[in-house]
Amino acid sequence: MKRVVEYRKLLGVDKNVTLKELKTIYRNNMKDNHPDKFVNDEAGMLAAEEQSKNIINAYHFLVSISNETIEKNLPEYQDTINNYNILDFNYEKQTLIITYVNGVSYEYIGVPRNIYVKFVNADSTNRFAKRHIYGNFIYRKSGEGTED
Repeated sequence: MKRVVEYRKLLGVDKNVTLKELKTIYRNNMKDNHPDKFVNDEAGMLAAEEQSKNIINAYHFLVSISNETIEKNLPEYQDTINNYNILDFNYEKQTLIITYVNGVSYEYIGVPRNIYVKFVNADSTNRFAKRHIYGNFIYRKSGEGTED
């Protein structure tokens, strides 16, 4: 969740921002922080490059978790969580990354350590995820695989 809050703060948006508004804010921020504006200022150019990278990362991340993106990709997500078992998972900094048998991965953001421990120790990680992970945490697609 920390990353979500930091990215929203960086771009100055709240959780209800639309994709259109987000795109406009992103473009304006990139204009203000573009390295080409600092041609004769080496330090300013390096700072602008770093800020531009942060803005780009924030924009892409916030687009991936926006309500419009989630809604658009909901049928694919539901197909994955309902029809494919969990193949692998990884947990780092309150982000649970689950990879399914079809090769698709989703990041679940803000998962507390105690939920992760219960997930790992569950008799069925699929059943536990359906009851305690899906629908309870912000998620985004983080990887694409192919079915064999």
